[in-house]
Amino acid sequence: MEFNLQFALSILPALLKGAAITIIATFGGFAGALLGGGVLALFHRSAFMPLRVVSIGFIYFIRNTPLLVQLYFVFYVLPGLGLTIGALWSGIIGLSLHYSAFFSEVYRAGIASVPRGQFEAADALGLHTGKKWFLVIGPQAITPILPVLGNYLVGMFKETPLLAAITVVELFGAAQNIAGQTYRYNEPYTMVALIFLAISIPCSFIIRRLESNASKR
Repeated sequence: MEFNLQFALSILPALLKGAAITIIATFGGFAGALLGGGVLALFHRSAFMPLRVVSIGFIYFIRNTPLLVQLYFVFYVLPGLGLTIGALWSGIIGLSLHYSAFFSEVYRAGIASVPRGQFEAADALGLHTGKKWFLVIGPQAITPILPVLGNYLVGMFKETPLLAAITVVELFGAAQNIAGQTYRYNEPYTMVALIFLAISIPCSFIIRRLESNASKR
């Protein structure tokens, strides 16, 4: 079947609506994972053993089960337990939980890269916990983890098609709907690939700039 440019342009508005949902889900999930990963990393360093056990158990469970299964659990199983969440929010929560387990390990690696003397110096200056982490440890830990977080952002963006399984009409889901209604597959899926590239390439460029700026500090 030949590629029809006029048909491809006619379906572009519907695909762009799906792309907007994809962007919302990606950045919402990324923000949630940044926060969740930080909490898990702090729990893992806690001297309170129950918090460490919860953190380690959650990380192992999430890292050893597929994202698709976790999305199904949030969207289909939780309503049976009395907690009903909309499809898009289920997708954002699923992405947040899944990637928070990986982000916590990234945070731990970044913190481990900070020389022990920096912790001792902060304590010697009498800095309280908040100032120590935000003014001394955090800025030094962020530089080595920026590339990894950037890669995860791009990876999360490319995994959003899984949200179609829980009825979220994101970019890929919109293309599937068009293909199912028109029986034309070349145009919608080609346009999806081009839109993914149009979004991911600028994101990769921005991430590289952030890495470069951070390394100069």
